[in-house]
Amino acid sequence: MMFVLFATLLYFLPSVIAHNKRDFGGILVVNLLFGWTIIGWIIALIWACAAETKPHILVVAGAGGGRYCCQCGTVSVPGGRFCGTCGRAI
Repeated sequence: MMFVLFATLLYFLPSVIAHNKRDFGGILVVNLLFGWTIIGWIIALIWACAAETKPHILVVAGAGGGRYCCQCGTVSVPGGRFCGTCGRAI
């Protein structure tokens, strides 16, 4: 039983390494479909080690009272009705 658990963990090692990476979905698919071949497993492992981590996004609630434009994503001035960048109504 321990051997099966160890073998499963070893098989999914590239996916475990890539759990917080930007390309996690692709690495998981390659690991699932081609991991049974040694070359597919090695490719998934190398990709998991070389992939970039997801960027951390900091959202500050209530900073300045402005609202976000749904088209361009910029913050409007407090009390403004239109976006200063693209001109769309907020």
